[in-house]
Amino acid sequence: MSRLSAQLNSAYIAAASRLEGRRARPRAVAYVESYDDILFWRDVLTRAAPHVQFEVVLPSRITLGRGKKIALANRLGPHMIACVDADYDVLMQGATPTSAVVCRSPHVLHTGVYAIENLQCHAEVLHRVCVMATLNDRELFDFRAFLQAFSRTVHPLLVWNVWAYRYGFYTQFSLTDFARTVELREVQLHHPERMIEALRRRVNRQIAMLQRRFPQARATYKPLRDELQQLGVTPDKTYLYMRGHDLVDVVLGPLLAVVCDNLRREREREINQLACHAVQQQNELAAYRHAVAPFEEMLRKHTAYHNTPEFLRIEEAARQRFAGDWETRDATADDAALALADERPIGALPTACFADEGLDAEGNAPARVSERAAATAEGPNSPRNALAAAAETPTATELPTAARPKPPTAAARLRNGVWTWGDDDDEVD
Repeated sequence: MSRLSAQLNSAYIAAASRLEGRRARPRAVAYVESYDDILFWRDVLTRAAPHVQFEVVLPSRITLGRGKKIALANRLGPHMIACVDADYDVLMQGATPTSAVVCRSPHVLHTGVYAIENLQCHAEVLHRVCVMATLNDRELFDFRAFLQAFSRTVHPLLVWNVWAYRYGFYTQFSLTDFARTVELREVQLHHPERMIEALRRRVNRQIAMLQRRFPQARATYKPLRDELQQLGVTPDKTYLYMRGHDLVDVVLGPLLAVVCDNLRREREREINQLACHAVQQQNELAAYRHAVAPFEEMLRKHTAYHNTPEFLRIEEAARQRFAGDWETRDATADDAALALADERPIGALPTACFADEGLDAEGNAPARVSERAAATAEGPNSPRNALAAAAETPTATELPTAARPKPPTAAARLRNGVWTWGDDDDEVD
């Protein structure tokens, strides 16, 4: 027997909101991917729509499963939305089922950049993170200039990585391969040009290897590069569109560790030099060490990125979503899948690319028997079961190259609970 909480949808939230009276603020539920996302989306939604009473919750009320797939599988509507990381879904522009939902559903808000971590590592705010972590305001390193040079160097390789995922070759050039290539293997604060030069050599070797391995990309690489630039992936901002965990772990993490360590030691030397006696020295050092914090903690908790153009675009998208008569707008769309104007298929979500936490190799999250029973009770043609049926079919990335379909078009139709393509689709180049 399924629990009642597993059957909640947007209409239920709307009805419960009306019971509170006309003067009460309307309610809306926002599903996020994980615990770390709750505060971020709370800030976005309350700034963008203070007239709405939001409840930001994890994607499942009956399990501990997390991730984008579970968030999007809820019965979304005007009063029940999903707030997710964009990952590569926005850059894929409907080439995968998940990308179609994220890009086209009116009930899905996304970060625009790859993830929240990318905003937290924005070049304009990294000095502030160092100040919060060390209580030393001296600008020891120019993060803006470094990230600009870093982005220009890795931009062609990021386009290759998106190309590999769009055309189904991600197993031969994955996000992990990209991260191994762009990682900082040696930090030199006083000679950042040496770090960039070493990075450029690795990137050029990787690009040469990809050009030899995929000669068919000659006709599609440049159009994809131009398309990505229109979506915001400019050479100066490439770091915002690589995987956020990799940006923190292999690029900025080692750099911030060295910068913050130098700033702390500088402050401690100053205390040692200015102390009048040993007792004052010990007291000042103890007070300073108690006040500072690890940069990892400050990176997660700071909100200085609220003034960046990328965050303001997210806020504006949320403001438009809850502007005007939002409670009746698209009221017939009970699920994000049904909100797609061109009937793009909603099948298995990306297997190894878009889910970082809580999913297995196929992008599936653990589910209890009660959830499966609830899905069965909804009937074979329900959106939830359409998702489940499509998840059991081979995805575009699992097919051989010769049989791989193009991104789904309006010719796609739901037949017997499974999305199929029309006969007019050609093969991918």
